[in-house]
Amino acid sequence: MAGLRAMGKCLLALGLTLALALLPAPRPLWASPATAAPLPQLFEQALAASREGRFGDALPLWDRVLEQAPNDAAAWSNRGNVQLALGRAEAAIADQEQAMALDPVNADPHLNRGTAEEALGQWDLAAADYRWILERDPEEASALYNLGNVEGSLGHWDQARDCFEAAAAARPGFAMARSSAALAAFQLGEPAEAEQELRKLVRRYPLFADARAALTALLWQRGAAGEAESNWAAASGLDPRYRQPEWLLEIRRWPPGPVQALEDFLQLVQR
Repeated sequence: MAGLRAMGKCLLALGLTLALALLPAPRPLWASPATAAPLPQLFEQALAASREGRFGDALPLWDRVLEQAPNDAAAWSNRGNVQLALGRAEAAIADQEQAMALDPVNADPHLNRGTAEEALGQWDLAAADYRWILERDPEEASALYNLGNVEGSLGHWDQARDCFEAAAAARPGFAMARSSAALAAFQLGEPAEAEQELRKLVRRYPLFADARAALTALLWQRGAAGEAESNWAAASGLDPRYRQPEWLLEIRRWPPGPVQALEDFLQLVQR
């Protein structure tokens, strides 16, 4: 997909693990002579603020872009991503739909609208957006991953696992998709396969907190307390949010089995 994926990293910093698409300017745009800054410069300022997670600064910049270029689909979609990051899911959906009206063949606003629909718990609508993309590009990794999150939220962990594995195959190096697939295997009663994949991830990405936290839960459940504690020391230092079961269930979207296993581990080691 042509759109840049940097917005996903911005939202991960806020605790969202959904993939979004942040779009570059589709063509050179220039403001009227009365405007203080050329439109491309303003667009790049808004893009930079969005990528850096400065959403309060980014929103008025996108507003200014759209005042000058109301028919720019990329600007509408990017503002929608910022609206979502600021907790305004309904406004985000409205902006993505404006982008769709202006550029109906572009898949990125569907991906972005899907994440906003997920934020509202509108699972069927989100799944429909991701499937719209996958009908046109069956190997679109972000849509596959997000669809896996939807399936997991509905308790369909076998389908979720299939989506995560497909996302990982479609985008080599998609570590979060591989970790999510391993967690789904853990939930489905296949701990040996989950452990094998998580160990591979930890070897390749030693600072990947998600895999270390998942491996902690799995090792603790099978009685390998010492190794579990070692992995937890690394995971908790990398990202303290893994101590929070609500965050794991509602934001990171871990399955309930691994969340309970990690919670049991924490209750015992913190005594």
